[in-house]
Amino acid sequence: MGTSPKPPPRWFVRSAWLGHKALLRVTADRVGLNAPTPGGRFGMLRLHTTGRRSGRPRAVIVGYIRDGDRFVTLAMNGWDAADPAWWLNLQAHPRATVDLGGESREVTAHRATGAERDRLWSALHDYRGYGDLDGLAAHRGRDTAIVVLTPVPA
Repeated sequence: MGTSPKPPPRWFVRSAWLGHKALLRVTADRVGLNAPTPGGRFGMLRLHTTGRRSGRPRAVIVGYIRDGDRFVTLAMNGWDAADPAWWLNLQAHPRATVDLGGESREVTAHRATGAERDRLWSALHDYRGYGDLDGLAAHRGRDTAIVVLTPVPA
């Protein structure tokens, strides 16, 4: 029986996030926000939330896949046990905006549960870049929330 993979160290995760933000800034978002490729890599989008305590705008880059017209992401903080602040913000204020490289869309967030969660967890396995989802998620000590971002009708 093998051992589950260890999550990357915090310093590495933090450095990757800072590097990605710098790349977006230097290229004026021309590089760094991209669509997922089925059977390939997950995509990257910028998620704008409202701070749950401050009420201030917040932004974060997250990996995502598509489920029809919806965007699906994992509420993880570099596989740390704590939930990321953006997920806590969305639980308090579910309306948000996503930037997809050239366009923005208003969305409403919810946590996938039951059969929807099982289906989306399985779909996430079809994309490279997440690594060993099951093994890494086991390090968190609890379920990793799957967050569904549904576009708000215009």
